[in-house]
Amino acid sequence: MDNKKRVIVDFKKLTPEVLALLVEKYPDGYDDDHIIKFKNARNEWIEAVQVDTEDTKYLVKVSTKLVITMENYDEEDYEKFDNDDPDAIQDPDDL
Repeated sequence: MDNKKRVIVDFKKLTPEVLALLVEKYPDGYDDDHIIKFKNARNEWIEAVQVDTEDTKYLVKVSTKLVITMENYDEEDYEKFDNDDPDAIQDPDDL
């Protein structure tokens, strides 16, 4: 039985730790085979990709901003931030 905590993450709440896990798991990006589709509590369809830590299963919502951020990932950009800082990830529209 999987006792991991499950967390749905929107791009606005993405942390350096989760971004690094995504880039590590999907170094060439993700495709349709990696996308999980489910309905949220409001009965809306959500598309996400999954990454896991030892105790948490993250479902990161798929978006154009996520793709761009993963493509431009550089670990050095996040060295001055805590791994769990949701303000560390810059919106690609603002760059």
